[in-house]
Amino acid sequence: MIIDKENLNIVLFQPEIPQNTGNIARTCVLTNSKLHLIKPLGFEITDKSVRRAGLDYWKELDLTIWDSYWDLRKAYEDRTFYFCTTKGKAYYDEITMKQGDFLVFGRESSGLPDEIRDSEPKNCIRVPMIKTSTRSLNISNTVSIIAYEGLRQFGFPNMK
Repeated sequence: MIIDKENLNIVLFQPEIPQNTGNIARTCVLTNSKLHLIKPLGFEITDKSVRRAGLDYWKELDLTIWDSYWDLRKAYEDRTFYFCTTKGKAYYDEITMKQGDFLVFGRESSGLPDEIRDSEPKNCIRVPMIKTSTRSLNISNTVSIIAYEGLRQFGFPNMK
C-alpha cells in the first residue's frame, strides 16, 4: 500500500536517551508518522541501543535530522505545531489535530526551552498527571498517548 501523506510529524528536540528514540521510531513506523530529530542528539543514531529499541523498523522509518528547531519551523511555516509540555494549559484531547500536524517533545531531562515553548503558547498541550515529586511520564509513553489521540480524531487513516 502506498500512502501519500504522513499521519503526524513527531519532533524530538535534542533527545538524550537512545532507547526512547528507538521506541518512538517504532511507533512512527506503525502509525505512518514522520520522525524529526533536532540536534544535538545525546547519542549516535547508529548506536546499537537505538537500533535495538527500533528492532528492524529503522529501514521503514521516515526520518529527518535538523540542525535547529528554527530550521524545521521555517521549512514548515504553514503547518500547525503543538508543543507537548508539562507547562501546557490545555489537555491533549482538547485540541483538534489534523493530518500532517507536528507534535514537538522536549529533552527527557529538561523539556522544551522557554523560547520554543513560548513562541506559540496557545499550542502548548499536556497529558494530565497527579501532582508528585517526579517530573513526568516517559517520553515514549507520552508520544504514544498524544499521537493516538490525533489518529483517533482523524479516523485512524490507512490503519488496520
